[in-house]
Amino acid sequence: MNLAAIDIGTNSIHLVIAEVTQRGNLKVLIDEKEMVKLGVGVFATNQLSQEAFERGIAVIQRYVQLADQFGVDEIITAATSATREAKNGGEFLDALARETGLTPHVISGKEEARLIFLAVRRAIAFGNEKVLVLDIGGGSTEATVGDQENIYFKKSIKLGVLRLLDMAGGKETLTKTDATELLGHIKLAAEEVMKEVLTEGFTKVIGTSGTIRALGEAAHLAGKGSSLDTVNAEVVSTKELSKLSKKLLKMTLEEREKVPGISSNRADAIHLGSMLLVNLLEMAQASEITLCDASLREGLILDYLDSLGRKQTILGPEGNLRYRSVLHLALRYQSDIEQKKHVAHLSLQLYDQLQQLHGLDDAAKELLEFACMIFEVGHFIGFPKYHKHSRYIISNSRLRGFTNEEITLLGHLARYHRKSGPKKRHSKFKKMTKAQKYLVRTLSGIMRIAIGLDKTKNQWVDSLSCKWTAEHIAITVKGEENPDLEIWDAMRHRFVLEKALKREITIAAPDPVHL
Repeated sequence: MNLAAIDIGTNSIHLVIAEVTQRGNLKVLIDEKEMVKLGVGVFATNQLSQEAFERGIAVIQRYVQLADQFGVDEIITAATSATREAKNGGEFLDALARETGLTPHVISGKEEARLIFLAVRRAIAFGNEKVLVLDIGGGSTEATVGDQENIYFKKSIKLGVLRLLDMAGGKETLTKTDATELLGHIKLAAEEVMKEVLTEGFTKVIGTSGTIRALGEAAHLAGKGSSLDTVNAEVVSTKELSKLSKKLLKMTLEEREKVPGISSNRADAIHLGSMLLVNLLEMAQASEITLCDASLREGLILDYLDSLGRKQTILGPEGNLRYRSVLHLALRYQSDIEQKKHVAHLSLQLYDQLQQLHGLDDAAKELLEFACMIFEVGHFIGFPKYHKHSRYIISNSRLRGFTNEEITLLGHLARYHRKSGPKKRHSKFKKMTKAQKYLVRTLSGIMRIAIGLDKTKNQWVDSLSCKWTAEHIAITVKGEENPDLEIWDAMRHRFVLEKALKREITIAAPDPVHL
């Protein structure tokens, strides 16, 4: 089943078309955004401008045509604050019905907050945390507190980038007096809600919406000088955002358009969004914010499916978003899940027993397990160089719940699970930090031995034990069948781990009884 969702926002109009797979996963087929700025002037005049009115109709007509081309079963539409508050919002909806056949649901701020939270909960691994989700739109800001199971608090605040722009009289650059007045209004409008948020309690702040993502990417670029392949799950400090905001507030429109990470169609109001975001984070007493690329349109689809009784929480054995994401990738590329779980089982035994030697932490251990599940996805493209194909697939699959660094590391672990080990001359490996190189050498070395120990894919090696000296590591394998072929293959691939741990490795069955 294919579904489309159109989010008629105050700042932009979004379309997402997704396939709902048999396993209940959402596979995004197309994701479009048009900065229509439907809400420009609305909060000063209570009217959608004729230009925005006509532009909005034209964009939605095009989106409906796209949806028809993809053969969608349903187009779910929702309109937010601009349509909700404009006196001619009803006329806009009537025109949409005539021109497109759509009858968008005009949702309340609280309902918008709930739907956004549904999408974020699916895109970011909450674990056992209670989180605050902030979404800054054109006309309103949604604040929601919840965990993996429940929503405890949701409020909509009448603060958004276009609303603030109208309050500033549309000025391109603020005077000190303008900035002081806007800051006072932000505090007046948000302070009570943020006090309630603090009372409810949370351990993490997650930010969605184009404004927050753009500010997060710009702050990242300013601080680290490198771009993000995807913003999802990346963390930006309040301090970095505050520093960026101070610069943006002093800039002209032309100067803001040149800031890396800020698109020209956001430059008119991004400085106001930065002021709003920083003040919300300060009111929340938050030192950082985690970015998320999910938003209202995904929430609309999830809510629609839930209304049909089709729950979209696809649980892996651990009920963990990161685990489910990796599992879905493995299944999508037809990997043998049970065999990969056995490789992971052996890898984790090696990891634990050699932990005193390699000194890596639990985060590295988790990456090792995930890498074991997806190292062969490149087989889907073809056997020759499939390890390189695996890295490409992993790097471009937008695994949910993972940072860019983690996805890069997973790709490298897949790349180096066979053939030549990591080498300084390899261009992608050369760009990594010393710590990342050590992690890749060590974990890929462990994977090579574990993969060798399941050479026949019969899971004949049940367990293993390790003993070591200053110069040598002895690995003893146990099982009910003869593991000679497994031992032979593992010995062929031991050199990467030998180099990482600076010890010779031998692998054998218990002596004198042969398994």
